[in-house]
Amino acid sequence: MQESSSVYLIDGNKGDVLEFDNLKIVLPNKPKYKKDILYYGLPKKQQMWKRQAIPKGLTRENASDYVDYIDEEFRRRRDGLWFYNNGVPTYITGSHYMFIQWSKIDVGYPDYRDANRTFFIFWEACKKDKNSYGMCFLKNRRSGFSYMASGEIVNLATQVYDSNFGLLSKTGSDAKTMFTDKVVRIYRNYPFFFQPIQDGSSNPRVELAFREPAKKITRNQKHIEESEALNSTIDWKNTADNSYDGMKLKLLVHDEAGKWTGQNSIKKNWGVTQTCLLLGRKVVGKCMMGSTANKQQDGGAEFKDIFYDSDMQEKDLNGRTKSGLYKLFIPAFDNLEGFIDEYGYSIIDTPEKPIMGIDEMFIDTGARDYIQNRRDALKNDTTALSEFKRQFPFTVEEAFRNDTQSCIFDVERIYQQMDYNEVNSCPTTRGEFIWKNGVQDSEVLWIPHRKGKWEVTWVPEGQEQNIISSRFGKKFPGKADNLVAGCDPYDHDTTTDGRRSDAAAHVFHKFSMSSDASMQFVCEYINRPPKAEIFYEDMIKMCVFYGCQILVENNKVGILKYFENRGYYEYLMDRPDMTHTEWSRGKQKTKGIPGSGAAVINAQAEAIATYIYDHVGYDANTGEIGRCFFNTLLDDWSRFEIDNRTKYDASISSSLALLASQKYIKPKKELKASSPLVKRYSNKGMFSKQIKA
Repeated sequence: MQESSSVYLIDGNKGDVLEFDNLKIVLPNKPKYKKDILYYGLPKKQQMWKRQAIPKGLTRENASDYVDYIDEEFRRRRDGLWFYNNGVPTYITGSHYMFIQWSKIDVGYPDYRDANRTFFIFWEACKKDKNSYGMCFLKNRRSGFSYMASGEIVNLATQVYDSNFGLLSKTGSDAKTMFTDKVVRIYRNYPFFFQPIQDGSSNPRVELAFREPAKKITRNQKHIEESEALNSTIDWKNTADNSYDGMKLKLLVHDEAGKWTGQNSIKKNWGVTQTCLLLGRKVVGKCMMGSTANKQQDGGAEFKDIFYDSDMQEKDLNGRTKSGLYKLFIPAFDNLEGFIDEYGYSIIDTPEKPIMGIDEMFIDTGARDYIQNRRDALKNDTTALSEFKRQFPFTVEEAFRNDTQSCIFDVERIYQQMDYNEVNSCPTTRGEFIWKNGVQDSEVLWIPHRKGKWEVTWVPEGQEQNIISSRFGKKFPGKADNLVAGCDPYDHDTTTDGRRSDAAAHVFHKFSMSSDASMQFVCEYINRPPKAEIFYEDMIKMCVFYGCQILVENNKVGILKYFENRGYYEYLMDRPDMTHTEWSRGKQKTKGIPGSGAAVINAQAEAIATYIYDHVGYDANTGEIGRCFFNTLLDDWSRFEIDNRTKYDASISSSLALLASQKYIKPKKELKASSPLVKRYSNKGMFSKQIKA
């Protein structure tokens, strides 16, 4: 039952409120009497989860003698369970109870872990929410998701009538293995009173069907009795974009969703399979999706899109996220194997004295410090370090980090800078540049606005804004010796290939002994207005405000013509000398720089690489951090592919700004009195001397 847009009740009773990833969940009230909480009466130190074995002697034949026990198990399955855990009344959902009590895995029955309690409570809220399609769980390695998902699919499929339950993984082979080695094993080890009538093999390979087997009609039995079987099935499908297309599913388990590679697309499949959970506008099924993130080019990028589209804070007018799912992330130091105490709590920080672990070994180091020690050991191997962070992430950003080998830039420096920016809330401000009183060619004002198209870290002081120099009846930017801009434009209001590439622009402050913004990107524009002319005007306002020239890719001529028609032609920069080839030098008449050609492409990549090395991340000698505060730009750099560069708008515009900063601007010189054409001499003394001007 949903109480509000972000608060969910597990049952009708209001208890404590937990919040996970912006989702508030109200637990049931604690039992009125303490004696109704499991382990009441035991000493505090002995109050911990211990699986209760099925009573000896209980069989199908004498089940009637154990009605109270069986009824209590069904109640726990439905309502969940309260138990004392080291003196703390602790609630677990029915699904969590079924997992740790009755779901036998490869090492026996699972331990109780508080991190898994978070997972199952979050999942319960997703099930209760009528607008949620389920969950998207970003996990770390060996988090137990595959087993928890297998336990849940068996738990639900053995309760409901006339329903289909599906399973997908990164390959068909992986889905089959999960089905045979996890799902079937868990079902076969269920107590008989939870096992419905099954059809087919006792060790199925493709489908687990809860249908009553066909009965042979004999002379004494002319009619088959009406089946009391559930008529529900669990199966798996090969990995494909259209797997389960057209089917109605009660639960879809999407295991390893961040590792779809080759021709298979998890985004396309989710576009198909989410319809399997709907009947018109009604949500009739749920999806349990979970995965570590593969490298961006190997499925990680698409899973990242789904994860970020699952933000509960960004719902449409129908009350649903863009993906329909709700996202959950649990960091690697929470639930790390070997760092769980005997009560199921994660030992995250290093304890003052050793703590007994659930594996009966003492824990003297916290999980966070343990992982950090491994990171420190890899600090000189940026490739291995980046991969380790992706497998054991502290943050969502680390989980989606790209492989350093696939990027031509120093990705570890980029990630160091991104981490610093996130932790320290670096000073970026979003806003708009507008003409004063709406009058074009007057004065440009900077207006902070949370939905603005620009993000800035620095603006000139009032008297240094809107500096324009007029010469020969033309407008010239007045701060071109200090500031430059780069721009990756677009010409058309819509694209022909369906890819809505953004326009991107960056303003860069050149080296200056007198400015705190020296050698920094100070302004970023990444947007796509509905009309190209709006974008062109935006660029004029930006350049006028900062008083800078702009270097643009000149294969998009629309912006060049617009600047010229508006009287700002001199704000367009010529192609920098160092990017010219023997063929182009002296022959290119058009302002700007070509968007192709080996000389240009290599110069752009080299400019970014050099800037990252000098000004991004930690300086090994001084320990100081760089001052590049735009994480969107940093992320774009981390994913940049030189052979597929058109996807990276921010990288292109920033590289043009860097190239523009290298363009030589002839300094202004003081006018000196001209020397006379005729030499003059002083005749004083014995020898004449030339009089110097």
